[in-house]
Formats: sequence, C-alpha cells, structure tokens
Amino acid sequence: MGKNGKNLLSESASNVLVDQDARITRQRAVTDVRRALVLTAARSAFLELGLEGASLREIAKRAGYSPGAIYSYFSSKEEVYGALLGESLERLNAFVDAAESAPERRPPSGRGEAASLRLAQRTLRAKATAFFDFYRESPRDLDLGFYLFHGMQPRGLTPSLNAQLNDRLRNALEPTRQALVTLGFRVGDAQAEVTALFAHIVGLLLLSHTGRIRMFRQQSQALFDRYLDALIKRASTQAPRRSLPRVAAK
Repeated sequence: MGKNGKNLLSESASNVLVDQDARITRQRAVTDVRRALVLTAARSAFLELGLEGASLREIAKRAGYSPGAIYSYFSSKEEVYGALLGESLERLNAFVDAAESAPERRPPSGRGEAASLRLAQRTLRAKATAFFDFYRESPRDLDLGFYLFHGMQPRGLTPSLNAQLNDRLRNALEPTRQALVTLGFRVGDAQAEVTALFAHIVGLLLLSHTGRIRMFRQQSQALFDRYLDALIKRASTQAPRRSLPRVAAK
C-alpha cells in the first residue's frame, strides 16, 4: 500500500472517531434534556401530591413518557426525589459560598486579632443571612426538603443517599460554624449554636410561608435579624480577655 493509501486510511479512521465522539455528545445532550424533563415533572408532582402521593406513573405522565422509559434515568421515585433535593442543596451551597462579608462602615482600626474578629462577625452575618435568604426567596426548595419526612420518621431515601444529602446541608452551614469558632465559641458550643440557628430559620420560614406568622403580627426578616444580632452579641462574650468590637447597627 502506498503512502497515499495509508493517509486515506488514517484520515478515514480519524473521521470515524470524530463521528463517534459527535454521536456520544448528541446522545448525552438528549439524555440530559430528557432527564431534566423528568425532574421538572417530578418537582411539580411532589409539590402538588407530596412524596408518597406522587407515583412514577404520574411523573412519567407529566413528563410525556411511559413509566418504563423513566427507569432509563431513575430506578425509583425516591431516587428522583434525591436528585431534586441534591440539586437544590448544590444551589444552596453556591448561594452561601457567593455571599461576601460587607465592608467595614468606618476606616479599619486595630490589627491582627481585632481585625480578624471584626471580619468573623461580618462573615457570620453574611453566611447566615445567605442561608436564610435562599429559602426565604425559594419556598419551594424548603417544601422539597420537608418531603423527606413523614411525621417524625425519615422516609424514602437509602441511608447512603440520606447521609450524602445531610452532609451537603451541613456544608452550607459550615461557614457560619467556623465564624462562631473564630469569635470564641468552643467547637461543641458553636455546633449547638448553628443547630439552634437552623431550627430558628426553619421555624420562621415555615410560619412565614404558611401565613401563620401573621397571627403574631411579626415579620420573619425582622425576627431573623434580631436573632442574628443576639447571636453575634453572645459571641462577643465567649472570650473575656478579648476586646471585641460592638456589633455595628445595620
């Protein structure tokens, strides 16, 4: 075989590889689109019917597929739910990560430890507020999280997936915990404070989203700000030998 023949074979093989790559890329794109349609349908079904009330058949119907076609993407409705909640938690973490500490309102004074403590105060406010704002602005994401529970017993997810999702939720609260440690809380106390903050946020948002907060003639944002101010003030008393700056008025 001459040189030209070898070149033709090499070019032909390259074309085959290019075609295969293009076909794989198209197949992945189609799979991603169909999977997104299933998740969109599942989200609406879960929101309207709840986790236990929504069946794979109902999800398939809303997505425009047969129930059998759904199994090409998910093995169960619990897996669908896990994917939806996982995506929600990824957006939560991205939202918290993007929250930046507000600049100081006055020219910086002091150096070293005092400056670090002021930064920790601003970081605590920014990260905790971002967590609150994410669910305040996206009530459906909060609703989605609570479909995991039936009464007080978690249902629907494997222990492995449940642990994975819980880890991502804790990750979104980790910057707040770290700021509390920097401000002087012991590790165990900081974790307890984060748990209390989480419970406070969830309680306020449930009252707000259901309209129950009106019976108290209160607003969730004002109550959250008040709680956060008190938390930062408590943090300033954790290390008596440190001279922490007062919490600046917002």
